[in-house]
Amino acid sequence: MPRPPSLKTTLEALYAGRSQRHLANDPLSFCHRYPDPADREVAALIAAVFAYGNVRVIKGSLERIAATLGPSPARFIDRFDPGAAQTAYADFRHRFNDGRDLRALFWAIRLIREEAGTIEAFFTRRHDPAAATVEQGLNGFCAAVLDLDYRPVYGPGGLPRDGSFRFLFPAPAGGSACKRLCMFLRWLVRPADGIDLGLWRTTVTPRQLVIPVDRHIERIGRLLGFTARRTPGWQMALEITAGLRRYAPADPVRYDFSICHLGISEGCAGRHGTACLHCPLAAHCQACLHG
Repeated sequence: MPRPPSLKTTLEALYAGRSQRHLANDPLSFCHRYPDPADREVAALIAAVFAYGNVRVIKGSLERIAATLGPSPARFIDRFDPGAAQTAYADFRHRFNDGRDLRALFWAIRLIREEAGTIEAFFTRRHDPAAATVEQGLNGFCAAVLDLDYRPVYGPGGLPRDGSFRFLFPAPAGGSACKRLCMFLRWLVRPADGIDLGLWRTTVTPRQLVIPVDRHIERIGRLLGFTARRTPGWQMALEITAGLRRYAPADPVRYDFSICHLGISEGCAGRHGTACLHCPLAAHCQACLHG
């Protein structure tokens, strides 16, 4: 019996097999509809922070948001008036977050762009180019976003201490895996390859990225032996990233989209079943090897 291909070879084949079908089933597709880099950057942060829950529900929420942004999200944000829009998003709801949280997000991005010009510049002021990962940058970025003046949205008391808006900007310092913001960074930092956007080209490098741990990456990361942890969090994200770094030292999240879509688009459920018959990772997966 011939030996199965190495995991490196399999991961590279997975990477090469990414398709527009997968992209269409991903929140990242929201960003690709805008040709201008400034619009893509703004759209990426909006899409990423709401990328929790069922993909169908996420895409539905993003379509409702897109209908209000017009052809240029950046121009919309730069003109956004949270007072004038007080009732415009009253019916918006995405699981834990409501229309006021959406207005707060628009307002935050406007303040970020007014202060730094771009979201990239705002982030990189908190990021150490010599750091091993983006952990420090994420901690500083989230703290700075939550420290903005939200009184025009929430009233004289500003951002509520227990408000649902805070859920949109968790930080590694609190133990969170920061899936959505790690995904946002992957979209913008990795080179443009037909999937990721490659917009940030200054101080954050692909080498520093940490994998976005959703339920698919969590499950497949365990099945490939990259982590033994049962609870997703920042340490799990670092362990899975370290496992992948062995195969792509300069770009450890290179395979994130491909692995994730084994679950999202190809039906991997983490147990031996019919999906395993066509899964390229079957020869390396604990569920298949011991199923």
